[in-house]
Amino acid sequence: MIPVVVFAFRRPDLLSQTLLALRAERIPRLIAFSDGPRDHRDAAGVRAVRQVLRGVDWCPVEVVERERNLGLGKSVRAGVSQVLSGHESAIFLEDDLVCQPGTYAYLSAALRHYADDERVFSVTGWTHPMITPRVAAPYFDGKGECWVWGTWRRAWTGADRPAAEIMRDCAASGIDLERYGSDMPKMAAEAGPRNLWAVGWWYHHLLHGALCLRPPHSLSEHLGWDDRATTTSPEAARWRNPALRPCPPVPGRWPEPIEHPDCPRLWRIAVGDPGGAA
Repeated sequence: MIPVVVFAFRRPDLLSQTLLALRAERIPRLIAFSDGPRDHRDAAGVRAVRQVLRGVDWCPVEVVERERNLGLGKSVRAGVSQVLSGHESAIFLEDDLVCQPGTYAYLSAALRHYADDERVFSVTGWTHPMITPRVAAPYFDGKGECWVWGTWRRAWTGADRPAAEIMRDCAASGIDLERYGSDMPKMAAEAGPRNLWAVGWWYHHLLHGALCLRPPHSLSEHLGWDDRATTTSPEAARWRNPALRPCPPVPGRWPEPIEHPDCPRLWRIAVGDPGGAA
């Protein structure tokens, strides 16, 4: 049984859409982490989110209600570690991501197939035309993903360290810190003050020469593009996907874990690096 884990804060309307899609997937178990309010202005939203989560009656559910606010980065790192202490693998998403029908079956099959392949650290249901090679099948990228992703206990070990620390280990090993964009070192430096977690996950992949399986087109989309509601920075709105296509069937033959050669170049182009198109 591979559980689905949702991280929620104060947006019951978006969370309801995320859960509606998961209900249609007939997931076997839901684990939800409800972050606490930062101050009195968040209290009503947090209460409403918890009411939505307590109303889940279509699958076994465990709700972890945090008394204080951890913020997204700390909440994710702590929650992933907690879940993977009791499960070999899991699928994770935030409260503003919605999946196409079939996504759970697709990602679960990928997690089962690559469970013992130490070259693979993660799978994801999200990608974007800017970073997707011209492929008609799932492919491997050396940069991990933080939107609708899954991993195993074996791969997460060590990933909850500070991003700057993991980046220093990469530098000491002679790894190109800007392989997937010149923005990565800057984001690692800001990860602590800004309570970010994903950049540490990216460098964790780099440090171990590990891979992330991506679909040939996105199976999920971010709902929180409205600046009033989202935790996503305004400039990230350009990562909105075109209309989603149906989820492809589970492959009869999964690809060999080798990074597609176009991935580093496409990432550098996407983040606007000079010379990225070279």
